[in-house]
Amino acid sequence: MTETLLDIAMMHADNLISRAKEGDQNAQGKVVQLWYKRIYNFSYKFFMDHDLAMEVSQKTFISMCKNLPSLQENARFKSWLYKIAVNYCREEARKKKGSRALSFDVVWNRDAEDSPQWESSSERFDNPERQLQQRELSEILQEALLEINEEQREVVIMKEYEGLKFREIAEVLNISENTVKSRMYYGLDGLRKVLDRRNINQETIGYGI
Repeated sequence: MTETLLDIAMMHADNLISRAKEGDQNAQGKVVQLWYKRIYNFSYKFFMDHDLAMEVSQKTFISMCKNLPSLQENARFKSWLYKIAVNYCREEARKKKGSRALSFDVVWNRDAEDSPQWESSSERFDNPERQLQQRELSEILQEALLEINEEQREVVIMKEYEGLKFREIAEVLNISENTVKSRMYYGLDGLRKVLDRRNINQETIGYGI
């Protein structure tokens, strides 16, 4: 199995984070490089807006570099970083009020904790027509994701897109695992209702999932 840059780096994460906490700018830069895409993706799926995702990502990593010395346990870095990103997403959402690809197998199976995502399936690359259909479906699901409330959206994105465990999400949001699971349940149920209103289901999309 091919290791990604993140996989390799995380094997040495404790040392890297320790150096970053001590003010090593090279180490801080590597941490940003390793985590930027994930934080951007989380923020983008929360808003479906590139500019807002960039804004949240920039603020998240500025805050990370400034506050790293206060991180007590290096092993909690991931949840700590997502907590910062979530807080900035909420802040930007409040500003916005003042002035999107979930896997279909999860939508239809609320009990699947570790269900596979169609995005990583080889079927996605069957042929150009199917790729177009998948992109269209992805856009529909992303739009639907924006229609559920923010608390549920946070959980669904972290669980289904970012691959965080319920325990990690609970730590990020400072809530119980049962509350996380409840928000996940109602979030997926809300997505189903949105799709139902749009008459999007396995029969109407016209191809297998």
